[in-house]
Amino acid sequence: EASDFREKSALFLPKEAQYTYLVNLPSDIKSQNLISRDGHTMNSLGEVVNNAMELVESQSEQLIGVLPKEYTMFSDELLAELLRIFNNDALDDVGGDVIGRIYEYFLNKFAKNIASDDGVFFTPKSLVKMIVNILEPKTGVLLDPACGSGGMFVQTGDFVNAAGMVANNAMTFYGQEKVEYNAQLCLMNMAVHGLTGVIKSGDEANTFYHDAHNLNGCCNYVMANPPFNVDKVKAESAENAGRLPFGMPSINKSKEVGNANYLWISYFYSYLNETGRAGFVMASSATDSQGKDKDIREKLVGTGHVDVMISVSNNFFYTKSLPCTLWFFDKGKPEELREKVLFIDARNYYTVVDRTLNEWSDWQLKNMNAVVWLYRGETEKYQGLLSEYRQALHEYAVQDQEVRNAIKNSEDFAATVVGLKAFLKHQRNLAKTEVETADRRDKKKLQIDWEEKIAWIEEIIGVAKEADWLYEKFGDGAYADIPGLCKIASQAEIKEKGYSLTSGAYVGVAPVEDDGVDFEERMAEIHKELLSLQAESNDLMDTISKNMKEMGL
Repeated sequence: EASDFREKSALFLPKEAQYTYLVNLPSDIKSQNLISRDGHTMNSLGEVVNNAMELVESQSEQLIGVLPKEYTMFSDELLAELLRIFNNDALDDVGGDVIGRIYEYFLNKFAKNIASDDGVFFTPKSLVKMIVNILEPKTGVLLDPACGSGGMFVQTGDFVNAAGMVANNAMTFYGQEKVEYNAQLCLMNMAVHGLTGVIKSGDEANTFYHDAHNLNGCCNYVMANPPFNVDKVKAESAENAGRLPFGMPSINKSKEVGNANYLWISYFYSYLNETGRAGFVMASSATDSQGKDKDIREKLVGTGHVDVMISVSNNFFYTKSLPCTLWFFDKGKPEELREKVLFIDARNYYTVVDRTLNEWSDWQLKNMNAVVWLYRGETEKYQGLLSEYRQALHEYAVQDQEVRNAIKNSEDFAATVVGLKAFLKHQRNLAKTEVETADRRDKKKLQIDWEEKIAWIEEIIGVAKEADWLYEKFGDGAYADIPGLCKIASQAEIKEKGYSLTSGAYVGVAPVEDDGVDFEERMAEIHKELLSLQAESNDLMDTISKNMKEMGL
């Protein structure tokens, strides 16, 4: 029943608006005598899909007039093929801001000039998760003044719901988005995830010139991924719009702000109430830019409300390779942390997805969150994560006797990694032997079975390695500055660094581990190998030349 869906903040879809209904319609729509919501007979698949959109809108007040209803521009054959393409279970497994991911994919493939010129790119899921995890939203007003497709709202909803609350009851969502189509995506995304909010778009939602919701000083949480390095912002209009507690950034001779990064940073701070928290993505260059940017940064540090700074490597965005920094403010910081800032340099800590994309795995997200917990003195949360690692390894072990033997003691993460790596090596050798000696008709299935098992073992090793990474540094829960990773810096130290907020300036460089290899001895071995390969190459060339002569060539 529709009422059951509403109770769970879920969007109810009538049968005629459900994907399975649309994708399974016969090719001859005219012969089906289908009647639309407004009572007329539908003669094409485009009309049926338009009708589905109207039915969806009827279930959500915030979607009225938002969904596209122009599908009659497509032929029935093309539209049916599109429906089949998107009838894919893989989409259900992606989670988070799926609509934003799909939109960005098409921007990158077919409208790169838009993605580049207007800064239209969406926040990667792992960056959104990191922001939400560190801010830990519970209840109150959340504003995203550059909300795009609404990824921050979706992830916050998931976080709050996972904590046992109902996001729509606990949180009030507000968004501003200058691009109207993106705002429509946001409303659709929120509706799909059972969230309601107030999203304003168009000129009135241009954050440089308008506080569209009159929320200055009223927000419990601010989250955003604003466009970086925006220029040509009208200085007088921006100044008149307020929300600039530290003054204006530099203004050029055209009476414009040539780089709006510090307008955004000022807005995020100004929107917070007396205990509010903000988390946002910003261009890496903003952490130590000079001129009036530096003056604003000095005043900002002086408030004691800069909480955490995280440097992020290249290739985290789906369509951009630029590095960035995550900034976090907390106006409700406890007194003992007021004069301190936690710096984390995560530029060397990530998972490679492919040649052009990096991300943080769920365990890596938890590990960095654990560093923040220890900085805040929340040792019990850190210890809870250690228990989660031990439980995860235990669950793997009970599934397979050989894995259980390899793990032996899930309390000792370092030993677990060693045992699992030895087990993996043995399994790879065994797989190679079995596949090579298998009957031809069994070879392919055996290869697939072994690949699945080895991937599973590698997954277990990944969990154990992340557990060891964390425990090696912080043991049972004692924060320590780790060279190359993290440091708690005082305001005095930040002043000494010229009010730079670049993490690398504070954490330093991790010590190079001795791999136990004698350099001179290894170079001699390599030289010997090279001479041997060169001799083989010469012999091969002589053989080829001889054969060609015998062939009369």
